[in-house]
Formats: sequence, structure tokens, C-alpha cells
Amino acid sequence: MVVDSLGRTLGDLRISVTDRCNFRCPYCMPISLYGDNYKFLPSESQLTFDEIYRLARIFANIGVTKLRITGGEPLLRQGIEKLISSLATIDGITDLTLTTNGYLLKEKAEKLKEAGLKRITVSLDSLEDEVFQQMNGLKIPISRILDGIQAAEDAGFSTIKINAVVQKGINDHGLVELARRFKGTGHIIRFIEYMDVGTKNDWQISQVLSANEIFQIIHSTFPISPVAPNYKGEVANRFEYLDGDGEIGIIASVSNPFCRTCTRLRLSTDGKIYLCLFSDLGYDLKDSLRSGETDLEIEQKIKTIWEKRNDRYSELRSGLTGISRKKIEMFQIGG
Repeated sequence: MVVDSLGRTLGDLRISVTDRCNFRCPYCMPISLYGDNYKFLPSESQLTFDEIYRLARIFANIGVTKLRITGGEPLLRQGIEKLISSLATIDGITDLTLTTNGYLLKEKAEKLKEAGLKRITVSLDSLEDEVFQQMNGLKIPISRILDGIQAAEDAGFSTIKINAVVQKGINDHGLVELARRFKGTGHIIRFIEYMDVGTKNDWQISQVLSANEIFQIIHSTFPISPVAPNYKGEVANRFEYLDGDGEIGIIASVSNPFCRTCTRLRLSTDGKIYLCLFSDLGYDLKDSLRSGETDLEIEQKIKTIWEKRNDRYSELRSGLTGISRKKIEMFQIGG
């Protein structure tokens, strides 16, 4: 077990397998900045599947039990099923999951399940086509995503999590319908406060619908009550429907930050580890892999980096208002 300077253990590794995405969500990759001429990482700059597997095995050896595959959009990485298959064999990994925008899920769901993926999270910000197309930036219809969710269910993914980023004045009027759509299905809709991820989305606190406001909107139609987290460090506050018809989650990363229980570390597509979603400082492991360092040497490097960790950006956010702060873009390290 590895512990940082604030007593937080390392338990969750999020692995970005590509910086490419087939959406252009304004809060992540606005099309005005990431158009056809934008240059993504060349293949030689990306970690290979063997390198990702090796690092994941090293991380498992020092206490990581959960792996989440992210992007960009991870299903764009060719042969992603092969990576899933290898990661599923690592001793000590008890949870292997993937976050996707769902566009390619209809074609990929069965192969991912067969490869050993245990869980899937799908991003879906609205059930209204006009709003959804505005939020994905490319006028992609919602039917494509709903078909992907159905395919994942048919493939045997019993509990699918649905992530909805809530922006005041954009999609907040549709929260009840999102809850209604997945209520009773066994899937869990999670409403996420709009965060100041990256530096390109022109984030303002006025755009944030707080967790308490989200709770009140859902509770007024479908009465809910809080329940205990499934595990220490769970990011979503859980609420059960009083009629016993499932649960929802609310992620209060702005109004009630969970920095003090954060056990997550992020591995970028080009082999850097980031200690916080809002960090600009990445520690390079790709050179360690390609220069002949042993597993023990890399393991010690990771331990040293984590033990010095003191990141708690979300706790400090209010004191940083008005201050320009460089941060890694979300599509480079996942959510």
C-alpha cells in the first residue's frame, strides 16, 4: 500500500489509450479549437498495449485494484479488445471498466465482454436530440448512443452507469427525463456538476447546477434518499428511489469536493502519470519503459511520486477564482 502526504492510498488507475475523439463536446474539445487540422499524437508517441500492460501490472503490485480505460474515446483505439484481454489477467485487479461516449458501442460491446471487461460507463448528457447534438458538437443523434447501451445490455453488462454532465441553462431542464429513462432498468444515471476541466471551455461558476439543486429536481418527481457509498473514495453520492426502483448518483466535485478521499492516478496516452484531473504536471514513464529500466526501478519511481502528492485542486478552487491556471486537457487523460 502506497500513501501520499495527505494519507490517501493509491487504488485506482485510469488509463487513456488515445487522445482522439469522434465527438467535439464544447466542455472538453470545442470544434473551433480541435478541427480537421488539429494534430493528435502520432502512433510512436503512444504507449503500446504491451507497455500499458506492463505498467498496469506494476501498479497492481503496489496496491491498485481498479483499472478504468478512457480516452479521448477509447473505442477508437484499434484492437482495444486485445488490451482488455491482457489487463483482465493481472493478479490483484478486481475491477476493470471502460468509459465511452457510446458511438461505437453497438459494434464493440460483445467483443469487450468476451475480452473480460467487467463494467461500462456511457456518457449521455441529454435525451433531447437538439440538446444532445449541441453538447456533442457534431450533431450526432441520440439514437446511436441508446443503441449502444442496448447492445451492452444484450452482451451481458448488467449494471451500466450513465454519466450526464449538467450545465445550467443547457440541459438542466431534462434531468427528470434522464432519471425516468433509466429508472427500473438496473442501470445507474449519475449527474455530474459542470467542472472547470482543462482550459478551453470558458468555465464559469454561474454555469454550475449544484448537487443540492440536482437532488431537489429529482426528488420532487422521484423521491430519493441517501445511502452509504459502496467503498471508501467513491466519487458519486448515492441515492436510492424510495419505491425501490434503483438508484442514481450525484457527483459534487464543485460544491462538495472529495479531494481528501481521492485514490486515483491517471496515465496519459503518451505515458505520463498525473496526480490530479486538474494538474498540469505529468511524470514521464514512457522513457523509463523504453530506456531499459526494470519493473522494480519503475515501481520505486511511482512510489516516490505518489508519496509526495498533495494535490487538492477542487478544495482550493474558490480561492483560485480569477486566477489563470494551466491544466491538462481532459481528452488527454480521460475524466
